[in-house]
Amino acid sequence: MNISPPDRRGPAGDGGMPTDPYDRPGQTFPKLPPAMVERISRYGEPASFDGGDYLFEVGDRGVDFFLILDGAVDILESDGRDGHVLIITHEPGEFTGELNHLTGRAVLVCARAARPTRVIRVTRDAFRRMVSAEPDIGEIILRAFILRRVGLIQHAEGGTVVLGSGHSASALRIQSFLTRNGYPHRVIDIDHDASAQQALESFHLGPGALPVVILSGEQVLEHPTNRALADALGITEELDPDHVYDVAVVGAGPAGLAAAVYAASEGLDTIVIEAVGPGGQAGSSSRIENYLGFPTGISGQALAGRAQVQAQKFGARLVVAKAATSLDCSGFPYRVSLDGTETIAARTIVVATGARYRRLDVPDLARFEGQGVHYAATSLEGRLCVDSEVVVVGGGNSAGQAAIFLSGKASHVHILVRGEGLTDTMSDYLVRRIVESSAITLHPRCEITALIGEECLEAVRWREHGGAETERQVSNLFQMIGAEPNSDWLSGCVALDDKGFVKTGYVHDDRVAVAQHATSIPGVFAVGDVRADSVKRVASSVGEGSVVVHAIHGWLASLAAAAR
Repeated sequence: MNISPPDRRGPAGDGGMPTDPYDRPGQTFPKLPPAMVERISRYGEPASFDGGDYLFEVGDRGVDFFLILDGAVDILESDGRDGHVLIITHEPGEFTGELNHLTGRAVLVCARAARPTRVIRVTRDAFRRMVSAEPDIGEIILRAFILRRVGLIQHAEGGTVVLGSGHSASALRIQSFLTRNGYPHRVIDIDHDASAQQALESFHLGPGALPVVILSGEQVLEHPTNRALADALGITEELDPDHVYDVAVVGAGPAGLAAAVYAASEGLDTIVIEAVGPGGQAGSSSRIENYLGFPTGISGQALAGRAQVQAQKFGARLVVAKAATSLDCSGFPYRVSLDGTETIAARTIVVATGARYRRLDVPDLARFEGQGVHYAATSLEGRLCVDSEVVVVGGGNSAGQAAIFLSGKASHVHILVRGEGLTDTMSDYLVRRIVESSAITLHPRCEITALIGEECLEAVRWREHGGAETERQVSNLFQMIGAEPNSDWLSGCVALDDKGFVKTGYVHDDRVAVAQHATSIPGVFAVGDVRADSVKRVASSVGEGSVVVHAIHGWLASLAAAAR
């Protein structure tokens, strides 16, 4: 059964997306000049393949980099029972690879020699050295890797299919996990897609098995957890319990990713631990317009994706779908326990687990989470809101960004706040845009009183100042109110304030200069939204993540001095 997208890359004038990387072959599939080919050859060894030989296959890890000298290499998507589907053919002067070749994760595609072919084969270790030592070549390759991943995502290539209902909380969770981790996939909605029944019959599945994830047209995962999905896709990292890192960053939001980029770029052995995927709370922002250097704005997920690639380029490892459950600071090196039985040892810990939105105190909230009640407003949730009314609860920047984004999809957006308005809690550019929009209505001095629906949210009732109640037919509600720190895993180790935020500013060994992010335990630092008294802004979090590396160097230097 073929469950691949039927139209893989139409030209831009025939329905293709103007930003489609496949319409930019000079950057996505560049042909390197002879001088660059010669320089790359110094890092690798010549190799030959007969026509039909595989250079690598779907699921292989730690795949080498191949530069084609003569012949041709077909890049293929595994289509399971029906064989393979051609994505692109690399000619002489071109090279294989996309982002998973940089990270060492399981690759998404196959590479097969189309005819007798000669290549330069560069191992992963040599590839990292080359990218660092040859920045002009590295820039071309990394840009191509990023664009190729974007192309795989846009064209739903890679052979991963999510089959389920658009109203299923589990199906939405799976899609969110794949999206947060930049993993290409195709969605078959059983409520609207005519091919859904055929897929169910082909794999002998009943409705009770949904949602399922189908990998390469063959492997079927029923109701997979994020951890099981990550394992099956090869996203998870293989950890050595005896290895001691210089830096373990817990949390891959803006603060954690910034710390990882700066630590790894300065030669520190760095690992990042993330429960779901890069982005943190900022990853739920559809567009951030006041972040330095992006005058037209950038989505939180795109910003996180770039930072992730940057950190991995410098050698940082990223562990996803494994949440930190506790920190053992009674001995040294410190140990972070992950859900399951694994632990990570490090000389320095950076706490960057951020904060989460508070939940409304309203009956039936949990029943509707993922089935009408959301905590993020990305394109994934936006698709659920087309031509219907939505409610956004909250008066901060995240709520404002969500309302503006959703106003382009929903028939109308209602913003509900308890206070008198937005000017005290939201950036002026967002307030002005909301006031000027005919598609958005602000309801001050309001609170939700009831969520109504059978299986999914169907209506929302709220009480206005003075006691009057309003009920609207609303199928999606977005909560973005306040913040609760993700600090439970630190209980019994570092000092927290009465709200659970990590207290910092401690002076150890008279090193006042690095006390700003120092916790009550020497060598354990906190940055970003999880830190008490921090400024809850993306730029501030990035700044803290970069600055803390100075404190890390000081701590590691004191350890080295003590050991002499």
